[in-house]
Amino acid sequence: MLLAQVAGKVYVMQLSNFVLLFAVLVILCGCDARSTIDESNELIDNGETLVSAGKKFEMGFFCDDAGLNWYVGIWYNKKGPRTVVWAANWNHSIQNSTKNKENVSMVVGDGKLKVSNISGYTYFSSDVYGNSGVKAELLDTGNLVLFDESGTKVWESFRNPTDTFLPGMFMDSNLKLIDSKNGNYKFQLDQTNNKKYVIVDENGVHKIHWQRSVGGFAKSTAYEFFRFNEMPSFVTFFLSNNSVEARRTLFNNSVEATRTLFNNNRSFTPIDFSRLANHSNKDSIFEGTRLLMNSSGEIQFYLWDNLSGWSLLWSAPKDECDEFRKCGKFEICNSNGSSVCSCLPGFQSDPPEDNGDGEYSGGCSRISDNSCKEDTFVHLSSMKFGNSEWTDKKINTSEKCMSHCLSNSSCKAYTYYNNSGCWFWGSNLNNLQENYPGGFNLSVRVPPIECGTQGPLNNTPMQTSSRHQRPLVISLSVILGVMVLIGIVYIIYLKRVERSKEAREIILGMPMEYLPHRYSFDEDLITEDDKKRIDVPFFSLNSILVATENFSNASKLGRGGFGPVYKGKFLGGIDMAVKRLSSNSGQGVEEFKTEVMLIAKLQHRNLVRLLGYCVERNEKILLYEYMPNKSLDTFLFDHAFCQLLDWRIRFEIILGIARGLLYLHQDSRLRIIHRDLKTSNILLDEEMNAKISDFGLARIVEGKNTEANTNKVVGTYGYMSPEYALEGLFSIKSDVFAFGVVLLEIISGRRNMEFFEDVNLIGHVWRLWMKDSALDMMDQTIVESCDESEVLKCVNVALLCVQEDPAERPVMSNVVFMLGGESITLPRPNQPAFIARRNSAGASTSSSSSKLYNTSNGGLTITQQVGR
Repeated sequence: MLLAQVAGKVYVMQLSNFVLLFAVLVILCGCDARSTIDESNELIDNGETLVSAGKKFEMGFFCDDAGLNWYVGIWYNKKGPRTVVWAANWNHSIQNSTKNKENVSMVVGDGKLKVSNISGYTYFSSDVYGNSGVKAELLDTGNLVLFDESGTKVWESFRNPTDTFLPGMFMDSNLKLIDSKNGNYKFQLDQTNNKKYVIVDENGVHKIHWQRSVGGFAKSTAYEFFRFNEMPSFVTFFLSNNSVEARRTLFNNSVEATRTLFNNNRSFTPIDFSRLANHSNKDSIFEGTRLLMNSSGEIQFYLWDNLSGWSLLWSAPKDECDEFRKCGKFEICNSNGSSVCSCLPGFQSDPPEDNGDGEYSGGCSRISDNSCKEDTFVHLSSMKFGNSEWTDKKINTSEKCMSHCLSNSSCKAYTYYNNSGCWFWGSNLNNLQENYPGGFNLSVRVPPIECGTQGPLNNTPMQTSSRHQRPLVISLSVILGVMVLIGIVYIIYLKRVERSKEAREIILGMPMEYLPHRYSFDEDLITEDDKKRIDVPFFSLNSILVATENFSNASKLGRGGFGPVYKGKFLGGIDMAVKRLSSNSGQGVEEFKTEVMLIAKLQHRNLVRLLGYCVERNEKILLYEYMPNKSLDTFLFDHAFCQLLDWRIRFEIILGIARGLLYLHQDSRLRIIHRDLKTSNILLDEEMNAKISDFGLARIVEGKNTEANTNKVVGTYGYMSPEYALEGLFSIKSDVFAFGVVLLEIISGRRNMEFFEDVNLIGHVWRLWMKDSALDMMDQTIVESCDESEVLKCVNVALLCVQEDPAERPVMSNVVFMLGGESITLPRPNQPAFIARRNSAGASTSSSSSKLYNTSNGGLTITQQVGR
């Protein structure tokens, strides 16, 4: 009996183990999601999905944001919020009421792919019949393909897209992207001209909403700079998907050549596209990209980044003026003006004409064609325009361009560019747009606005001889010349009196340290060559006075290193930060020109954008995008505000500063060393994104160099690296040192020049690090919200950045990698350069670190930290 009981227990245990093993095997098999549907294996709406072999895309049932309508679609697998790239029944949704009553599934039957319910009602059908034994497979490209029994492709989603274009698709005359929300907009090749892309508005008055020519590679001529009406070259590549050899030509084993190509396309941000140019797999440069036709009528290009998710890199149309034929002939478009379309000077509006397509207004025509005075030209800057009709590259001055155009009665306009010849227009001017970023000068031929009266010639025979006429003519000429000269002198006098009066009014309105008054301050400050290099608008002083209420205290935001900063409210409700440079700011003419011309070329989400400048009389003014949250030090070093910065916000600020510095050092068109990085120069926008500002002390380093030296050391006490402060040697490693200091200040909430017993913040953190107590330096307000391993990683990176030997400090690309990496082993830092308090008890004076800033230097200039 006992033996039977034991045998029974053994049997039960073996059976239990078998059942458990079977369950595990079932679970493991179930984890391996399938990627195909065949006649015996449908896709049912029970939460099951198809996953491509490489697990890049997923397919299944999903509902819209309102939770009312259901679709069968394809989306990226494991890439943040669901991003749908194709929907089978995008124009025939499955209602909730129907879905709850009758099962809906995607099936393969009768040789085709379809979505239907149990009653046989069809929501989608491929409408392509194959042989028996067909199956549908979701590929790693995001393409859903229907294969017949022989393996022949009979249908694919890539040839039947909805609103998204993916790598591997090919844009031809049969393929269209349709916005999946309303179906109003379609992106396609022009059906009458396959050399143009268009967005068609099915419901709008304008049938063609937007148009661009097929872009090609920029050639080595100046014409590449005037290709406003072409699709960016790399977008054309993306849409064509037809040439591996062309991609090799694109790269040609030269990253610099590719960057140049991307940067010549002025409709997108160069830094973002340099990420594409540096793609590790050159044959799959467009991996992680997509093109979307959205419901607002925009075609948008996105790039996936593992840190920030989907980034919008390019879109069109950007505003009303980018729309197709928004304005008529001889009209200028300005989307920020009171009237979007306005006539050129010397032209008047025509009544609208119906050309059968209702696509644009009547435009403008010349006011007069008076022959008593020669035509003149109106010179327009920052203009976008259509392609020219003929060129003459032998002409080498703008004056010769103008003379050539005047001598040709069919010439309507010209432009001259950089010793590269002239471009001429002979027909009606269309597609004109002003204030266009990256635009060029355009000179338009206009009729004389006012013609002086001139009486008929007197044909009566003269009664006096020519001998008596000559003295009379000479006398009249002399009198007339004297009168003209007196008139000119009087006008100049009145203008000087008026300018002096305005200057006095400004001084009375808001007293300030002024630069010495001069009549024409900007004559030798900004040369003609400088003006050609400045890509931002010039603002008049009067407009700035109105916007800042005459530099009132109510408009004052604070004071930077070079002068006060005001909030200005300009026309259209646009807010700008107005930096007014004072005479004792230390920023001279060269620093001002550096800041204007340097920042105008920089475009990055973590750099403050320069919107304009003003050089008028005794004023030098810079206009930046307005940052509502002011500077980082406003939050860090205030006991009330610092509580608003939890660890997650601080870490994002750290990453933003690192990315901005990486752009300056490596990814921008110019290699730039900031030289004055500090918390007061890090501004915060409304979403607390960090933006580096104040480039008055920045230096451009030529070529591939990473260092230089100077006889005049400038910077802020506590942020300067030892080799720069003592020897005048600055490099990208000087900025790395300053970044390390800023990083420690963000973590600790304390300034570097505060002393902890006998050493500054760097020395204090080093001591704690050597005791494995680095977390003790952390700001107490972030203790609860912080990730301790992340904080320790940041402290480690900061100490690597402030090492005394610049050769041991990492470059910013490594810093970004270390901060973003999750499971990497960081090197241990060597002793940093820190400052010891003078004559402090027990302080060591033997190390170079302790004497870092106690050495005098005749060329040393230190800027103090002051509140904004």
